[in-house]
Amino acid sequence: MQNGLRERPLNKPEEEPGHPIHTFIRENREIDKHLREKLRVHLEAFKNADTEENVYKLLEDCTLLLDLDKHYSRKENLLFPYLEKYGIYGPTNNMWSIDDFIRDGIKEAKQLLSNYNGDKQKVIEEVQFIFNEVSAMIYREEHILFPMALKNLTEDEWVKIAHESDEIGFCLTGPEAEWKPERRAIDEKAISEGYIKMETGILSLKQLELLLNHLPVDITFIDHEDVVRYFSHGKERIFARTKAVIGRTVQNCHPPRSAHVVEELLEDFKAGRKDSEDFWIKFRDKYVYIRYFAVRDKNGSYAGTLEFTQNISPIQEIEGEKRILS
Repeated sequence: MQNGLRERPLNKPEEEPGHPIHTFIRENREIDKHLREKLRVHLEAFKNADTEENVYKLLEDCTLLLDLDKHYSRKENLLFPYLEKYGIYGPTNNMWSIDDFIRDGIKEAKQLLSNYNGDKQKVIEEVQFIFNEVSAMIYREEHILFPMALKNLTEDEWVKIAHESDEIGFCLTGPEAEWKPERRAIDEKAISEGYIKMETGILSLKQLELLLNHLPVDITFIDHEDVVRYFSHGKERIFARTKAVIGRTVQNCHPPRSAHVVEELLEDFKAGRKDSEDFWIKFRDKYVYIRYFAVRDKNGSYAGTLEFTQNISPIQEIEGEKRILS
């Protein structure tokens, strides 16, 4: 243990087959291979002799590169929206513009080669542009975009990106495997029509769930092993939750850049140094009050953590009195 934090294995998503970043990088290796082993070789042959065969080979290379649209579309339509959610716009706007330039360049080269009229220099310039820009984009993705995304996105968000990627498709290759993050098994003992007897009453499971979902707050319960066991599912959740988080450690449900804060808080709860911690933030049109409570049994042993989230904007606007009988 170091600085009060538990040692945890470093996850390297780019090494996990099926993870969206692993798939993006896998595609980049195939794209780079195509550029260097085919496009560049065939361009050099075309420079030496613009024969019909060499024109056709370049045309074939450019046609295959149109598959880049799938790689860029997944990046633009699945990855960029999550970055923008975290207030990151610069790289996404710039990259999207360059992606479009590359798409246009490939189409232009295809047009020139399909209707080749002897304008050799123009073809050379267009194909060289494609080679340079696609190579540069690979570098930008792997040295800027992907590390930035891995730093900010939660595992739950990566799961959603992975599930939605199939609808767009993949470039030159695809996922090496289906990505299934490790989950802790949840004991399914509760019977949907059964009753739960508590110290102060008895409720059916259905009644309990309705009651929790009608609370004017969002609650999440994390057990003593930091595993997310439950979250309420009201009509207007402040922060989105999906069932994919159930069975995951809470550290994997927060962006990596804030995971250390979660670790420190949980360690304080477990050690008995704190029983609660409060935060408040502006979130869109809401003023959000986030409270964490250490849950302990009657002997004082740590049993988990309750997260309690509430939009307090309406409460702050309250003035005067409103009585039941008035």
